[in-house]
Amino acid sequence: MTDAPPRPTRSPRKIIVAIDGPAGAGKSTVARSLAWRFGLLNLETGAMYRAFALKALRANLPLDDSNALAGLASHTTIGLEAGEGDNRVLLDGDDVTGLIREPAVTEAASKVSVFPEIRAWMVRMQQQLGADGGVVMEGRDIGTVVFPNADVKIFLDAAAEVRGMRRFDQLGPRPCQQPEEVIRDLRARDERDRNRADSPLRPAADAVLLDSTHLTLEEVVRAAEDMITARISSSDRDALQQIDPSIAPSTREA
Repeated sequence: MTDAPPRPTRSPRKIIVAIDGPAGAGKSTVARSLAWRFGLLNLETGAMYRAFALKALRANLPLDDSNALAGLASHTTIGLEAGEGDNRVLLDGDDVTGLIREPAVTEAASKVSVFPEIRAWMVRMQQQLGADGGVVMEGRDIGTVVFPNADVKIFLDAAAEVRGMRRFDQLGPRPCQQPEEVIRDLRARDERDRNRADSPLRPAADAVLLDSTHLTLEEVVRAAEDMITARISSSDRDALQQIDPSIAPSTREA
């Protein structure tokens, strides 16, 4: 039995992959898979908004008070650290990875993210985290605002009913919501995301639309992998091929 090839610590070419799309489309799962396959750093921007929303909830701030939220942001630090699975999410130095997945925090994140002051603050942090490239970043405005010059832009979507059931399945064996409630909340979040005045959810003009409604996770990941491989230069593809033989080597003229 031969050992599996080592995972690269960073892509030979410091590409930037932007994945946008609505809630429940599978962006986080696809981003994790791509990060592992190509040795990229996975930056989950939704986790950053959830961490800030958690702090706002803890402070009992009104989620519709933009001035109060902006004041809170001015003394808030959020960090992401790579883990074996999901990133570790640090809020002012404390690990809040598990806490930010609570439904109340997810709902609050959608509300605080509509304010231009908060989005501008988040965008600055996200751009700093991805400034050196070699990252896959997912969110709702990565290809349009955060990294408009990303090498690969994917807009991942699916029917609301399908996305809602995926979210419901993630709630575990004793869910706190019924399927119809999850789908209703998701539709409301879609409405906020698509119609907010600042950086509304929409595909970048040069993004590839990937609809996962009728695709398996493996099919979605493979399609995304093919997009990245196609953008890697010949020399870099050869370097990746030495790490992962399943990546087709470049072809050169004799």
